Amino acid sequence: MARRGLGRGIDALIPAVLDEGGEEILEADPKDIKPNPYQPRQIFDDEKIQELAASMMEHGVIQPLIVRREGAVYQLVAGERRLRAALQAGLDKIPVVVRSLSDREAMEISLVENLQREDLGPLEEAEAYKRLSEEFGLTQEDISQRVGKSRSDVANTLRLLRLEPEVKQLINQGRISGGHGRALVGLGREQQLRLANTIVERGLSVRSTEDAVSSRPGKKGRQKKATEAARVGEAEEILAAALGSPVIVKRQGAKGTISITFFGPEDLERLVEAISGAAGTY
Repeated sequence: MARRGLGRGIDALIPAVLDEGGEEILEADPKDIKPNPYQPRQIFDDEKIQELAASMMEHGVIQPLIVRREGAVYQLVAGERRLRAALQAGLDKIPVVVRSLSDREAMEISLVENLQREDLGPLEEAEAYKRLSEEFGLTQEDISQRVGKSRSDVANTLRLLRLEPEVKQLINQGRISGGHGRALVGLGREQQLRLANTIVERGLSVRSTEDAVSSRPGKKGRQKKATEAARVGEAEEILAAALGSPVIVKRQGAKGTISITFFGPEDLERLVEAISGAAGTY
């Protein structure tokens, strides 16, 4: 196989690819490249691939694909659209960069490539994060660092996987957005479906959807309980800081109890003095 130079722009995706230890830059038959089993993108625009194939027939493949060796053939790491277009164009040689990569590294590169080009739908992105977590043991913080997003953004994207199948389908079809989906996650099945259909029928914005979720029956009661729980937690923190001991506050309606932990006679004396201002032996 003949060597050839890098296409322009590839260095942004695979920096320092030509160090002395050597990734290879080759020309390979696209039919010898197996699909990427870690490809996060599941939905491809056939029309755009046809346009890319037409461009390749006229100008060739400008940017090499990234592959890794698998026996006598190659396994694709990044460049799924280019591979599909090259096969459609009937090309028998395309430029590839051959790299030595672990399964996790291959998946990370494929995911980052798609995210950088904004090629992934919200659910494809969520499934990719899930695989990185379950198959390779990455935490949400690990994933956020690798893809350049905040940990909360990764967590919120993963929550989309809890949506009902019918709602997921609406997201994949582009009829509602990932933002709509995040607003619906906490609802039961029937509420999800009913509100999702309302979003489609009325063209509700994400903000309007969030308002609709917040105003549903029972929501105010749960918000009140959450506020009360936050106040109890704040009271525990203030008391614990003032007394220097763990404090538990329990409410029963308007009343309640305060439990203070001590760790021996001397600690009990300290607490009595701190509360009453009177020293003594107990």
